[in-house]
Amino acid sequence: MTGLDDRNSALVNGAGVNTAKPLTTPAQDLVLFRTIAEAVSDGVIVTSADLDSPGPRIEYVNPAFTRITGYELDEVLGQTPRILQGPRTDRSTMDRLRAALEQGGTFFGTAVNYRKDGTEYINEWLVNPVRNAEGRLLHWVSAQRDVSTRERAAASQQILLGELNHRVMNNLAAVQSLATRLGRTTSSIQEFRAALQERLSALAQAQKAIVAAHWQSVPLHSLAQAQLAPFGFGDAGRVEASGPSIHLRAGAAVVLGLALHELGLNALKHGALSAPHGRVGLNWLVVPGPVGDKLCVSWNETGGAAITPPTHRGFGLRLIEEVLVRELQGEARISFDPDGVHCLLGAPLSSILDRRS
Repeated sequence: MTGLDDRNSALVNGAGVNTAKPLTTPAQDLVLFRTIAEAVSDGVIVTSADLDSPGPRIEYVNPAFTRITGYELDEVLGQTPRILQGPRTDRSTMDRLRAALEQGGTFFGTAVNYRKDGTEYINEWLVNPVRNAEGRLLHWVSAQRDVSTRERAAASQQILLGELNHRVMNNLAAVQSLATRLGRTTSSIQEFRAALQERLSALAQAQKAIVAAHWQSVPLHSLAQAQLAPFGFGDAGRVEASGPSIHLRAGAAVVLGLALHELGLNALKHGALSAPHGRVGLNWLVVPGPVGDKLCVSWNETGGAAITPPTHRGFGLRLIEEVLVRELQGEARISFDPDGVHCLLGAPLSSILDRRS
């Protein structure tokens, strides 16, 4: 190995490799070291012991080092490991490394490193001192590993757990709000129980659509299908839906899901779906606006019994109007025409779209 002299007999023992019997010649030590270093998947660097500026010089790297970093042996000989550092390399980690080496000890750490082509990777490395029989420091040996995939997975898991916690808390808040509002508008515990069960079912269907989308964006058509299936979605044209592909963020899916459920429930009890030949058409489109595009969702009932406007704003109507405005900066217009209920829901795309889709 270029740069390594007969002191290399210390490398194997100094790097912590136990042998059944001492290797008595430097040549045997060197052959064993090269065999091990060139077989492992981790990068191996051997440097000089000198810590004075510019620091330890690289004397050997194994093939795995080349695979990880893109540097060939002849490109790094005589260089310092600092060639792997860059703008996002953590200086405090490097300071800990320096302090450990000044004490002649080992070091284990993780930091952002840079390949020959300038791309980043997350490096996990262990540095060990190599000493001769008299205890004099001869080299540093470092085993290095690219742990970028592992670290990204860990970071993604933390983000997912945080998002899950946020959404669970939001769902609990929604349940609390529903229970409070229903308590004000129902006249008996039986009525309260039935009404709450219906709304919790709607929340569950919205959550089911979110989970089916792997906690990512929720297709509006899938949400409509999940919420309106109990009211005849897809059954002989009773409830039909059409519109462009729109992917909602989870919070918007919950709000729109509740609104669709309330409209479906009202149609089943009092509107078009209470009659044998009643129909519901659900359509949506994106409309350009002066301050940004807007999603418009229209609900149109036909074929039902003649209806009259309600004398008071019930729970469902208030939920649609108030929650849509508060949560999505949207608006709702509902008309009770003789031929059926017509509802137009609108919200800025910026408040409902999943930005990752």
